[in-house]
Amino acid sequence: MEKLPVIDVWAQPALIEGLKKIPEVMRLFEQSGSSALLKRGLNTEETLALMDQAGISKLMLAAWSRPGTWIFSNEQIAEMVQAHPDRFSGVASVNLENPVQAVKELEHAVKEWSFKALRIVPWLWKLPPNDKLYYPLYVKCIELEIPFCTQAGHTGPLMPSETGRPVPYLDEVALTFPDLKIVAGHIGYPWTQEMIGLAWKHPNVFIDTSAYLPRYYPQELIHFMKTYGQDKVLFGTNFPQLPFDKAVKQVEDLDLSQEVKEKFLFKNAKRIFKV
Repeated sequence: MEKLPVIDVWAQPALIEGLKKIPEVMRLFEQSGSSALLKRGLNTEETLALMDQAGISKLMLAAWSRPGTWIFSNEQIAEMVQAHPDRFSGVASVNLENPVQAVKELEHAVKEWSFKALRIVPWLWKLPPNDKLYYPLYVKCIELEIPFCTQAGHTGPLMPSETGRPVPYLDEVALTFPDLKIVAGHIGYPWTQEMIGLAWKHPNVFIDTSAYLPRYYPQELIHFMKTYGQDKVLFGTNFPQLPFDKAVKQVEDLDLSQEVKEKFLFKNAKRIFKV
């Protein structure tokens, strides 16, 4: 059978100097079996080799910002994208605490570097996505016609999980900004049913499966993917937490139809991110 393209919608560089700035995430990666990789990190060529082995066509590669510092800057991501535009697409981040500069940073990343989305990880800021500091960015995302990506569900790292609750936070955002495309990563677990409910309720709310191997997808999510939610779910790994090859291989065990598999692995991402 012909290999399908695969777009991984949630990944970050495996650059050790950046990963050391998020010790909370490093612990999670170690729990997921990535400790050997994290001892040295991976350069761009090594990352591409792993993508090739697994059949990953394109990586949505994200910048990370947290209060007081950049983990992976938009400039770093732009350099990687410009070196391999056929394999990487940029996802911007911003300093949430400086809303005027944040809007300017986002606009620059999209207009000058062709970034495809904005991602904010709420637990890093201890602010749920209905906080007023996000709102100027939502307006700019709508204006730039790019999705807003965020983490939904409990916080794997040892940080409070309240910011990841789909209801009421993402529900309120989707009601206030119905034109904003929202891609919620990490399947919303353990509130997966809430997340499915929001994706059904709001035309522009989507779910990505990053941070969970297909073997561990909840049955209600698999049912959603196969039926009325087949246009709503996108493949992701949260690389380098999860290995590309294992995640892609386990998709085969989900017993998806060819049409659903194509939508899940690349067509939904292609449409939503315009890649």
